[in-house]
Amino acid sequence: MATNIGMMDSAYFVGRNELLTWINNRLQLHLSRIEEAASGAVQCQMLDMTYPGVVPMHKVNFDAKTEYDMIQNYKVLQDVFNKLKIEKHIEVNKLVKGRPLDNLEFLQWLKRYCDSVNGGIMNENYNPVERRCKGGKERSSRGSQKISKSLQTNNMHNAGSGPRQAKIYGANSAQEVQALSKEITDLKLSVDLLEKERDFYFAKLRDIEILCQTPELENLPVAVAIKKILYAADAKESALAEAQEYLSQTLEAGEGKAEED
Repeated sequence: MATNIGMMDSAYFVGRNELLTWINNRLQLHLSRIEEAASGAVQCQMLDMTYPGVVPMHKVNFDAKTEYDMIQNYKVLQDVFNKLKIEKHIEVNKLVKGRPLDNLEFLQWLKRYCDSVNGGIMNENYNPVERRCKGGKERSSRGSQKISKSLQTNNMHNAGSGPRQAKIYGANSAQEVQALSKEITDLKLSVDLLEKERDFYFAKLRDIEILCQTPELENLPVAVAIKKILYAADAKESALAEAQEYLSQTLEAGEGKAEED
């Protein structure tokens, strides 16, 4: 089962459109961007669909907007990982920031994992909408009560506001919208650059992989050591140390054999 997947695995070459289609079709959602899955609720429900009854859906908040609420969802997900003995580190601090690349890679891993369970065949009787309605009911009701009270207080406070305050507020809002639009544009450019950089390095790694797989080179110690790094799964220890140890042992064995000859 694909609990640990190396960075050169085909899972990490799945595009965002394919991932969004997979999520939307399976869970009957309408996500248009990978970042919309940053709250962790989608990941929880994907595992709920893969292992019916394992995820406590009443603890999952699909309306999570703040980092605090998102972290609660990831705590639920981590508990499920522990229960299923899934050895996958969740970079919660990065995911809740809504960074496209971090969320893309995590969803790529999740798709590969779900596809590895029962051949990716899901329970036809699973009703994603019904299960989603059970998510975070208590939290949502408490939150709505707080919001209602807050709105009442604000309305009372602003009851005496005059036209002048409204004009100032409108001007400030326009400036804020303009600033946010510029920030979004800058972020999109940054994302595009990051994706191009990622694709550039992936292409180079792929070339190295093909080179190491050629019949004349694939059994050479250096080629074997490089493949150990390329195919290393997510782990706490660096694959570099293992590759260096392999090279060292192979070279020592070669020198010993040469001395005997």
